[in-house]
Amino acid sequence: MIVTEERLEGVISLVAPDGRVAAKSSDRHGGGPYSWFAEVAEPAAGMWHATLTLDHPTAECSTLTRDISVSARKPDPVPVPSGAFWKVRNSWNQTTESLFSAWIEKLFDAPPDQDLSWKAWHEVLRDRSRNFLFNYLGRGEDNAQTGLRPDCADFAYFLRAYFAYKMGLPFGYSNCSRGIGGKAPKCYQWFDMEHPEVTRPPPPPEQEVASAAIAEATPLGQTPAILRLFAQPQSADTPAPPPAPPKAQPKRPTTFSEYLRDVGDVVHTGAVRVAASDENTDFYTVSLTQEALRPGTVYADPYGHVLMLVHRVPEMNGKPGVFLAVDAEPDGSITRKRFWRGNFLFVHDPALGSPGFKHFRPIVRDKNGALRRLGNVEITNSPQYADFSLDQSQMSAEDFYDRMDDVMSPEPLDPVKAMTDAIASLNEQVKTRVTSIENGRRYQEKQAGEVAMPNGASIFETTGAWEDYSTPARDFRLLIAIDVVRGFPDRVVRRAVRYAMPSDRSIEVVKGELQGVLASELASRKISYTRSDGSQWTLSLKEVVDRATQFEMAYNPNDCVEVRWGAPENSEEASTCKRHAPQAQRAKMSSEYRGWFRERHWPTHT
Repeated sequence: MIVTEERLEGVISLVAPDGRVAAKSSDRHGGGPYSWFAEVAEPAAGMWHATLTLDHPTAECSTLTRDISVSARKPDPVPVPSGAFWKVRNSWNQTTESLFSAWIEKLFDAPPDQDLSWKAWHEVLRDRSRNFLFNYLGRGEDNAQTGLRPDCADFAYFLRAYFAYKMGLPFGYSNCSRGIGGKAPKCYQWFDMEHPEVTRPPPPPEQEVASAAIAEATPLGQTPAILRLFAQPQSADTPAPPPAPPKAQPKRPTTFSEYLRDVGDVVHTGAVRVAASDENTDFYTVSLTQEALRPGTVYADPYGHVLMLVHRVPEMNGKPGVFLAVDAEPDGSITRKRFWRGNFLFVHDPALGSPGFKHFRPIVRDKNGALRRLGNVEITNSPQYADFSLDQSQMSAEDFYDRMDDVMSPEPLDPVKAMTDAIASLNEQVKTRVTSIENGRRYQEKQAGEVAMPNGASIFETTGAWEDYSTPARDFRLLIAIDVVRGFPDRVVRRAVRYAMPSDRSIEVVKGELQGVLASELASRKISYTRSDGSQWTLSLKEVVDRATQFEMAYNPNDCVEVRWGAPENSEEASTCKRHAPQAQRAKMSSEYRGWFRERHWPTHT
């Protein structure tokens, strides 16, 4: 593999010890950094040569060459100290960051129009054609079954940790709040991988459970401990309560999988939404440029979701450029999707923290030997980075999306192609929802009981079966996506200068043509879902869009799939429905929660 920050074009070749070219490729990946891959499954022992022959050589440079010595026997595994599973032997800098970007891009590489998804993250890592770090340490470290199912925040941390573990780089993570009382999330403790036993910390002060919540969870007839503090004093005859058992010491992980499990127990989306000016965090905000928005860049959705960029598709022949990203859903599935207004939400609200694109904060070793994270000024002044920026925190939502349009597509766009691309993004979002609803249907086939519904804003952030099979956050984003597609003709009118408008037609005429294309595109695109009796039912994208109102109450996994797809009552489509959410749950969804979806207003904790 060859990785470079410069926009070079050329051919990579692997030359065997006997002078034979064993493999070559002109397929260049990336858009900053750029990379080439060539592979020989069973290389002969001896001195090999990897070369990049440039298509446009200069007097200073025409060919890049690196010698690679291949041993006749398997090399010894990378050594680690006794009792440890991770040793820092490299440092984070521009070179290792470029390699991280190239690894991420290769891991999720496929033609832009191909649907790319996996049921679990280990399926990606065990694909040797994608993961060039598979068993890289020589210890068979990728062979063990882990059973880990990272959610969206875990997934970003896990990918960074995996790369750092393989390359001998430092890694750490923070214990943060989710934000409460109108304040952004804050991080209180940071743990590095050299002290892995210091995990599973107590919750931050803001996250402590209120006495009312404790009382609600206390079995009938018992007094919550926090309320007993205010009870009448005990008499001398009353026996003292037994002393509390000593706290168990955290178990030190002995494998990387055990370490990841500890990381997943602590991190969540609040860590990615910490205020942009706050340095006590694992991430820092960057400028909106093609250079900064590289594979491995994390996106903090203000409504509690995290995505990671994996590839930039350049603008070509009037077709919009696009960024591709991956995310993990609560059911453990991994999906690649495109950046657009329907799934990369952006809004400024002090209670939600700072949304937008962010990089992992570099971790360095201090003079005293301890690991620490670089501060904002250090990143700004570092020749290896110099990409910290608060620009995003000063942008309105419209400014943000306008700027992203300019970054993805610097040249004026064909308005019809741009709108068709937005419709394709909506269609992709709906197809992803099909998988989630089907997972819920299969779960209900095996479970006779009802899934408990959390109270209030916790319907968006919880654990267990509700997290795995409900879709309130997904449906909230779907409603916004529907708004975006419906309003696209008006957006073209508002930003006419961004589009290659026909010189012989007025803006209003173009708007009318776009509305016609919108109607025909929505009608022609189809999705199918499995009904309660196992039969297939097909919906047009237009039907999905027309059912926006029904999607305000279609997220409960206790409802049949027909209800979750907005099937009209007493219709043939709904005739196979045999299951409904409890009336008490439906009443709360209707009277207390529906307004959030109707008004597109994400609730915050008070």
